[in-house]
Amino acid sequence: MKILVTGGAGFIGSHTVVELINAGHEPVVIDNLSNASAESLNRVKKITGKDVTFYKADIRDGAALSDILDKEKVDACIHFAGLKAVGESVAKPWEYYDNNIAGTLTLVDALKKHGAKNIIFSSSATVYGDPAFVPITEECPKGSCTNPYGWTKSMLEQILSDIQKADPSWNVILLRYFNPIGAHKSGLIGENPNGIPNNLMPYITQVAVGKREKLTVFGNDYDTHDGTGVRDYIHVVDLAKGHVLALKKIEENAGLKIYNLGTGVGYSVLDIVKNFEEATGVKIPYVIGERRPGDIATCYASAKKAEEELGWKAEYGIKEMCEDSWRFQKNNPAGY
Repeated sequence: MKILVTGGAGFIGSHTVVELINAGHEPVVIDNLSNASAESLNRVKKITGKDVTFYKADIRDGAALSDILDKEKVDACIHFAGLKAVGESVAKPWEYYDNNIAGTLTLVDALKKHGAKNIIFSSSATVYGDPAFVPITEECPKGSCTNPYGWTKSMLEQILSDIQKADPSWNVILLRYFNPIGAHKSGLIGENPNGIPNNLMPYITQVAVGKREKLTVFGNDYDTHDGTGVRDYIHVVDLAKGHVLALKKIEENAGLKIYNLGTGVGYSVLDIVKNFEEATGVKIPYVIGERRPGDIATCYASAKKAEEELGWKAEYGIKEMCEDSWRFQKNNPAGY
């Protein structure tokens, strides 16, 4: 299939492009490069030996989307493009709603007009808010989101579900990710945040490489085994493979489907620090800071449904996630 990949130069996007090529699909990437580098796609070519069709464009630009879709005749879209920093979304809600929601509406309109009514949406465990129960299944009620980033994911799930219900010729697959870390085994592509990282693992690897002095752990008074927040960390390559398997549901005209993609195992912030130190032999100095607004104590998945319906299961353990994250950072101390 020919697949439009929005945000395909980003962390999860670039790894998914590799897996799409490996599975015999033809990705067409669009990215405005606001939080990504085109270099990631040069690296994808090194890994796969294949050129990647790339357009620098913004999903809010309907005319640009229309031109690309006229040229490319795609079968489906995997939609990653979006702003994604929890803290920043609290400070800049308008930018998040404009980019993530208005951008997706423009994208969906363009896909509809070009007869490509198939979308896999990059959603998030944040839609569960402070979850009613853990492990979180897809039946867990969506919660009150704790930040505008989470609300954009929750609202877009609702919008895409409503569109599919109104027009059953759409296929909509909502993939709720837990916490992606790790990097491609080659060390060529990985997480490459602009400025101060918002996520734990790139912060740890930047401390390890000497780019930052120490890690700040946000809060150690949560109701968890060591007081620090517990999350379900998933290797980005496992996550990427989940998208490729989700395309099969589109080929089956499955309508609307929702899947959690996680490992089912919760690790605290200090567990991650300890595992990273053991996997790499590098010591990570840290200090305890205040809790961050919008953070919750515990969040981990049940991914049984994805295993049963997609044949997908996370294969990589926490040690490999740490080793692979470190390999990318060590090979690319200043990023791309």
